[in-house]
Amino acid sequence: MDPYPHWPNLATMMFDRARQWSERPMLRAHRSGTWNSRSWGRFAREAAAAARALKAAGVEAGERVLIAAENGPEYPIAETALMAIGAVPVPAYTTNTPSDHAHLLRDAGIRVAITSTRPLTERVLAGAALAGGLDLCIAVEPAPAPPETRLQDWSRIIADDEDPADIAAEAARITPDHLACLIYTSGTGGTPKGVMLPHRAILSNCRGCALLIQSLALEGGVYLSLLPLSHSYEHTVGGFFLPSIGVEIVYARGIEHLAADLLAVRPSLITVVPRVLEVFRARILTHLARASRLERALFLQALAGGLARMDRRPLPLLARLAEPIVDRLVRRKIKARFGGRLLAVVSGGARLDPDVGRFFAALGVSVIQGYGQTEAGPVVSATPPGSTRIETVGPPLEGVSLRIAEDGEILVRGDLVMLGYWNQPQATKAALAGGWLHTGDIGVLESEGYLRITDRKKDIIVLSGGDNISPARIEGMLMAEPEILQAVVSGDHQAYLSALLVPAEGADEAAVAEAVQRVNARLSVIERIRRHQLVPPFTQENGLLTPTQKIRRQIVLSTFGTKLEEAR
Repeated sequence: MDPYPHWPNLATMMFDRARQWSERPMLRAHRSGTWNSRSWGRFAREAAAAARALKAAGVEAGERVLIAAENGPEYPIAETALMAIGAVPVPAYTTNTPSDHAHLLRDAGIRVAITSTRPLTERVLAGAALAGGLDLCIAVEPAPAPPETRLQDWSRIIADDEDPADIAAEAARITPDHLACLIYTSGTGGTPKGVMLPHRAILSNCRGCALLIQSLALEGGVYLSLLPLSHSYEHTVGGFFLPSIGVEIVYARGIEHLAADLLAVRPSLITVVPRVLEVFRARILTHLARASRLERALFLQALAGGLARMDRRPLPLLARLAEPIVDRLVRRKIKARFGGRLLAVVSGGARLDPDVGRFFAALGVSVIQGYGQTEAGPVVSATPPGSTRIETVGPPLEGVSLRIAEDGEILVRGDLVMLGYWNQPQATKAALAGGWLHTGDIGVLESEGYLRITDRKKDIIVLSGGDNISPARIEGMLMAEPEILQAVVSGDHQAYLSALLVPAEGADEAAVAEAVQRVNARLSVIERIRRHQLVPPFTQENGLLTPTQKIRRQIVLSTFGTKLEEAR
């Protein structure tokens, strides 16, 4: 029996699972002070109702529809409804400004939007005013709209409780190459581009991920959805893949509630950006510094024993005898911080410092590191559960062809690859030259086809002496120090490297300088930071951080150029 079925499109996949699992819990959200669950059957009826209402409102196949909403049941319901009638969802970040929304509305020719909270609705309508208006806005929490925009209440859109069979039959006619969604890249440099993902791209990701993690036996488990559904990774994995293998999706209340949600939900799986793991590690180490001498000794023994196991090094006799004790007194407590049922943490969206990954793996928290980009569905590769090669991003998923170009660039081919960039034929031609997706990332293939990312092609630093330096690795090492919150390394065409550093809360210049010295001690001579300057935090509000928490390196370097000159 095929471990993962074949479907022609995502909407058919969702309706098919709803028929199979009608009474199973599918989605859970915290509303009115309590957790509320939604079954697969209810989801299918509401998605079908929304599809009928959208058709009645004039939404046609091929039409792009903006979705600006926080993570919640409304998101997959709206997307499935749109996909079922051949329309194209355009996810928008909840952090978008009116001008950001205006760019999406203009670029994609959007006349219809689906929104959640009143502030989000207001920002979308403000963006629409800059872009020439909207014909229709469907809002969970309506806001005053201009007379030319029809406003409809979401609750009325999903009120029809009829059998979804008619919409499911309509959806079944959609082909794998039909445009499923238009996802705009967050853009660490220029203006975001609309990535055209067909159904086959996301379905290819779903199948590859299902085969990768089938040993975890996640069916019937729980996933805590934390990353925004407008992010291509969460859109694919939390929006379609995990539901398709029978995992209940629980929407987290936000990063500020993460610790409480982990204890309340007790998830089987979570996905985080590396910074979340870095913060967790810093908190554990801070707590350790205040612990008793015995507690510190047990913790260090647990860490050392775990690392030895990962590296396949034999443990001394006393350490072997101590393993059951440290497992009970240390590793079990660390797992309890994640709820106690966690099978794995998936890290993606940016480079995970190997030391951070090894830290958690040694303490019994399995870390899966993924690699990809929006243009590839977005998952290209991932480390299998239990893999000790945390310095890599694993082998490519099944169905993915991957090779390394002469200049080191990672090239990808397969069903997961996008159709192209919306209304940008030249950019599409460059990205898909020769039939391969040019990722812009530099990497090497190691034994057993495991991929290791070394840098972004355009971010490689070339020192005046001709040495090529990877800033990402050094930045990761700097940010792994508890005194350093954010870091950008510079030095192109210079004799040595400098760094712009954002200190962690409570850390002064002396503490940061000591952290830099610790990192330098682990670097080669040409990689060491010779000068550094402290700068204010990089945030989305000041334009130095993308909505997916990636640092806009080039903009940071431009903004603080004078600081860098002072550092030299």
